[in-house]
Amino acid sequence: MGVNVISSARIHTFFFNSDTAPIHISQSKHLRTLRAPFRVKSGALSFAHQVLDEIPLSDTFAWNNLIHTHLTNRDPAGALSIYLCMLLRGARLDRRTFPRVLTASRLCSNLCLGKQLHGQVLKLGFSSDHYVTTALMEMYGRLDGTHAAKWLFDKSPAKNSISWTMLAKLYLTHNQPDLALHVFYQMMDSNIQIDPVALMTAICACGMLKSLQQGGNVHEIARKCGLEFDILVANSLLKMYIDCDSVEDARATFDRMPNKDIISWTELINVYVKKGEFNEALKLFRQMISVGIKPDALSICSILPACARPAAHKLGKQVHAYLLRNGIERDIRIQNAVMDMYIKSGFLQSASLVFARMQERDVISWTVMILGFSVHGQGELGVELFRRLEKDPSIEIDQFTYEAVLRCCAASCMVEDGKFYFNCIEEPNTTHYCLMVTLLSRAALFEEARAFIEKHQIGRNGKVMRALLDGCQVHQQAKIGEQVIEQLFELEPVSLENYVSESNWYAANAKWEMVGKLEEKIKELSLKPKKAYSWIEFHNKIHTFGTGDASHPRSERIYGELQCLMEKMETSAFNLRDARKRECIEIGHSEMLALSFGLISTRAGVTIRIAKNQSVCRCCHDFAKRISKIVEREIIIKDLNCFHHFKDGICSCRDLL
Repeated sequence: MGVNVISSARIHTFFFNSDTAPIHISQSKHLRTLRAPFRVKSGALSFAHQVLDEIPLSDTFAWNNLIHTHLTNRDPAGALSIYLCMLLRGARLDRRTFPRVLTASRLCSNLCLGKQLHGQVLKLGFSSDHYVTTALMEMYGRLDGTHAAKWLFDKSPAKNSISWTMLAKLYLTHNQPDLALHVFYQMMDSNIQIDPVALMTAICACGMLKSLQQGGNVHEIARKCGLEFDILVANSLLKMYIDCDSVEDARATFDRMPNKDIISWTELINVYVKKGEFNEALKLFRQMISVGIKPDALSICSILPACARPAAHKLGKQVHAYLLRNGIERDIRIQNAVMDMYIKSGFLQSASLVFARMQERDVISWTVMILGFSVHGQGELGVELFRRLEKDPSIEIDQFTYEAVLRCCAASCMVEDGKFYFNCIEEPNTTHYCLMVTLLSRAALFEEARAFIEKHQIGRNGKVMRALLDGCQVHQQAKIGEQVIEQLFELEPVSLENYVSESNWYAANAKWEMVGKLEEKIKELSLKPKKAYSWIEFHNKIHTFGTGDASHPRSERIYGELQCLMEKMETSAFNLRDARKRECIEIGHSEMLALSFGLISTRAGVTIRIAKNQSVCRCCHDFAKRISKIVEREIIIKDLNCFHHFKDGICSCRDLL
């Protein structure tokens, strides 16, 4: 209301304590009743208790108001203390008292007290009141199960839409959407008036059941009731269609809505982001702002993943600028999402600046930043940051944070640190084990890696063994690698991932005949490997390249540029064959084509940013290193595992791919 605590205290002093105040004002029942909530809304809850002695025992409204104020201030224990004070002083209880104190007992998870309150309800004759019955149902339903709530409902002499809806909501709370929907249809058969909350509950049940047919039926009921475009109902329909994986119906509902709130926009933006339709999500976000809807923390956190790509880094910066201009950035969830966006789009320094400026950090903030250092090949900085985190007693380190620091250790081959932090984990999971095997094998400690696998009995885990194989490939340990391949196929005979790993292994060792045989085997088994694609953004347009792609309008120039670069390197025999793509085309890998396009399309000195949906092969990795030195540019390629920052002939991954 714009009145601060000091001002409200002064007003109170003037009207109620001042000698100049007229007697009829200080004794006014209406003003006495309003005093406590007025001061609470101003943020001074303790002031309200100073007037407890002034409240007449018969003024139940004032007592109820004070109980309600404690509840709205998320203080159920305080509400119960006021109720106890009422009992001790003999204040009169009414039908509005019990719903509030029953809510307080529910929020305190105090079933015993709830039962005592139920006894008082029966004793004072309030059991037939709709609101009291509904509060009792919710208390029992939340604390003692739906059977107790159903018993109360059945015993209730008069049922209204609130009690019917409460029963349905309780079934939803206990993950029984089929029963919730049954209650809704019973409610209709009983000729109870359907309101938006009842419809919302039924629609939510359809979403939980993932039943598009049932959802359509309830949608039709909403239409017949004239409530289809009630904002609660419309948003529920939107979410139900999304839960039923019918984005088309969700979009149709959204487009028909005459009024949309922030929830409507956020729901649809979020689903487009999850489905990878980032451009549509960004388009909706811009439309939302243009119609005057101000984004909140949830909508911002929904849209930022759409910008968390090298190809969309400009849009990410624009969203961040919008946050700064409108003062929205201060929310810790938004700051974490902005950091994550910068890290995933390749701007580690920008993420570090956001982290440094944060006035408050939670465990997610630290974990995101530590993980950012690992994926950008700066593991030492990540470990250093983790050490800072350990000194903060207010942050509880979880398994995800330990995973992040282990990734840093693996990225920089910090073996002793990795061992130490692994031993700090109370219950390591498969990811932690894999990271330790990765660390040891990258450090060429193969015997130690195998001993670790044997000690923890994780040798029958395909992910663990593939981590060991990757290390063998880095250090060209042919004998151990072939043994690991045999073990992998014993574990998972028809795993596509195993064939990919084996093909990459043979390709790295130039055993092209074996690669060819594996390709034939993959075809025989009807396995369908994912095709490789790379993306690069230029002039606000995403250019996509596949292996051996010749569809781009500038293909001739792209291939010509690659040929010129190869001649400069004096490596005309440079073979870009790689089993990941299952194809053998010279200078035709997707990242090479994207790189060449970037070189011919941008001015000298500009950093080239590329994203790929698979791991970069060793040949392309070596090629990019050499090119970065020849053209004197930084080249950043994001693959499945990390960001490769190529500069002056060196890669940030230390060639540990």
